[in-house]
Amino acid sequence: MKTHRNKPETGRTRHKGARPKSTPRYNKKEDPSIRLNKYVANAGVCSRREADVLIANGAIKVNGKIVTELGTKVMPGDVVVYGNERLVNEKKVYVLLNKPKDFITTTDDPSARKTVMQLLGTTIKERLYPVGRLDRNTTGLLLLTNDGEMTKKLSHPSHGVKKLYQVTLNKGVSQKDIGLIANGITVGKDKIIPDTIAYANPENKSEIGIEIHSGQNRVVRRIFEQLGYDVTKLDRVMYAGLTKKDLPRGKWRKLTEKEIIYLQMIR
Repeated sequence: MKTHRNKPETGRTRHKGARPKSTPRYNKKEDPSIRLNKYVANAGVCSRREADVLIANGAIKVNGKIVTELGTKVMPGDVVVYGNERLVNEKKVYVLLNKPKDFITTTDDPSARKTVMQLLGTTIKERLYPVGRLDRNTTGLLLLTNDGEMTKKLSHPSHGVKKLYQVTLNKGVSQKDIGLIANGITVGKDKIIPDTIAYANPENKSEIGIEIHSGQNRVVRRIFEQLGYDVTKLDRVMYAGLTKKDLPRGKWRKLTEKEIIYLQMIR
């Protein structure tokens, strides 16, 4: 049995209730409002949970009035203020930078030293902040973002974000000292146990690869200094699963959607 398809007729009257192809199936308007704690977090101030504390303590104003009720929603055009600063619900931006030597990890510097922000140029309009720190003489991977919630998560040691460093020392490291570091070295008040440590080059025992998740300041340098070694070069080659592949020194790139999802899934 043949099925015939009717050809459209010129001037044909549309049946009542028929829907033109251009009409969407659902015409439900999206709610433009956003929860205040999410707005504050999106502005890069803190996480949503911490934003709830700020709101409850009366630290946030909306349109000139202090708001303390959790769950409050704001609309586009509302003026949200924290301290003396108006917050902007910005688009999230995630940038991976391969930091060179002699740049400091800060947004600005009173002493007019070179900062990592200068490497971004004027291409990115959003205000980004470094996630964690690399000291002036340390090179390698640095993540910058305006996502306050992700920054807090990646910076907190409880999440165990791993960082892999290639260390060059003033002399070869003995197998005994490799064992001591592997079993844990006390730095400050904490015992630091690396996830892995090994010779980066078996022919050159002054080059070490060490993977660590501690957030202590200058922790890698301090570990080796306690055993009598001077770090002559320190390069972070991996951060939270992100690598320097195809990213030359001093250059940056935006994270891919896949990489962003991966970081968001870190618990």
